[in-house]
Parts: sequence; structure tokens; C-alpha cells
Amino acid sequence: MRRILGIDPGSRVTGYGIIQSDGIRSRHVVSGCIRLGGEDFPMRLGEIYRQVAGLIAEYTPEMLAIERVFVARNPSSALKLGQARGAAICAAVVAGLAVSEYTPRMIKQSVVGTGSADKEQVQHMVRRLLGLQEKLAADQADALAVAISHAHSSSARLRANGNPVGGRP
Repeated sequence: MRRILGIDPGSRVTGYGIIQSDGIRSRHVVSGCIRLGGEDFPMRLGEIYRQVAGLIAEYTPEMLAIERVFVARNPSSALKLGQARGAAICAAVVAGLAVSEYTPRMIKQSVVGTGSADKEQVQHMVRRLLGLQEKLAADQADALAVAISHAHSSSARLRANGNPVGGRP
């Protein structure tokens, strides 16, 4: 079983989710949202870094999976999202974690079965795959979906290379 930290980055709300998975079965460890206040933008980036570093220290995941930046209509928003991603990635790299990136379409395809799934479908499938009863915040569900997507993706790569699921390449 590998422990995977999934991140759904945002400059105001960053979702996180940690699962343990053998590539077929996944178990929820912890998830939630890092809610950032009205402080200036550099302070928010620092807070993302500190909180992601704290999650890594407390739950010791082996890898970080993060949503890739998509092209947005508003270039300023896209830049802020990219910087929020960078803060989370830096926390992972400093801690020695491998980092994998997935597009929103890849994540939806992996978790729901279609790359055009809506937020409610992703939330439903995440709850179902992890056996969760409680309602999840959208950012929290998206972060768990990123982690699940990585578990499925890395498991498929291992099988394709002739390694057993859950084994090391």
C-alpha cells in the first residue's frame, strides 16, 4: 500500500486528500481544505507551503499528485493558480516526495470514466470508491480524485511493465 497526497490547488482554497492504495483498492486517510484568508498573496503562498509541509510531516505520504494548470480565460487567475501549485510542489520536493501532475480531464476519466464529468459526478465516485458517507467539499473531493487517479495510473504502468500491482518498478 502506497500513501499518496493529492492536491487541488487554489489561491483561496486548496483541497488536499491522502489515501493509501495498492492501485486497486484505496482507503481514505485524511482530507480537507486549506482555506486562505485575506492576507496578501505572498502570505497565502507561504501558508500553502507551510500547511502542505505539515501534512507531509504528519502523514508521511510517499508521493504527491497534483492537478495541472489549465488555460483560463483570465490570465491573472491562471498565474495565481500556477503559483499556488508551485508552493505545494515545493513543499513536496523539499520533503523528498516524487511529484506527478494530471490534467482535470485525465482525473475525471480515471475516477468517473469520462473526461467530461461534472463536479457532482466526481464527488459521488470519490465517496463511492473510498466508502465515505459524509459529504465532501468540492475542493476536498477533487484532491482525493487526484490521488485516486495517480493510484490508478501508476498501477496500470506497473502492470504494463510486468510488475505486480503495489510492487516497486
